[in-house]
Amino acid sequence: MVEPPPLPPIADGESHPLDPRFIPMQRTEGLIFVSVLTVVSIAGLSVWLWTSDDTPGWLRGLLPLLLLVLLVILAWHAYRWPQIDYRHTSYRVDNQAMEIRRGVFWRVVINVPRSRVQHTDVSQGPLERRYSLGTLVIYTAGTTYAKVDLGGLEHGVAMRIREHLLPGRSADAV
Repeated sequence: MVEPPPLPPIADGESHPLDPRFIPMQRTEGLIFVSVLTVVSIAGLSVWLWTSDDTPGWLRGLLPLLLLVLLVILAWHAYRWPQIDYRHTSYRVDNQAMEIRRGVFWRVVINVPRSRVQHTDVSQGPLERRYSLGTLVIYTAGTTYAKVDLGGLEHGVAMRIREHLLPGRSADAV
């Protein structure tokens, strides 16, 4: 029986991007949001226009056009934004800490020392399961960033990082 090659160490100190499947998953979430918003908006606008007899004719023609423009902009944003967000999010794990970098306009660097980690979780929603992704949630001691989450990780990688960050894995953890 041939053994699979060993997995590379998770705490390599290198900066890693999220899993590329994060982009289509986020696009699917955006499509669902825009679809629901479209149905609700069209239903609400239709009821309002049919029940309001004193609405001026120019407004009756302008509101559907404005709604259409808004929905097209939201659909474009739902398609384009995940790729932009993906390019500006990365993480790094070493033996002392985990660092998360994110943000397009306002950049944030979160450094979570292993000695501050209280516990960790890996969660998966229905779409994350569909794309074999997971969200790593790290709970730390303290108040600022007491809960740090990183979505868009391959589920197996998220589980390996979770195991690495658990207290008691090395002498520096409390």
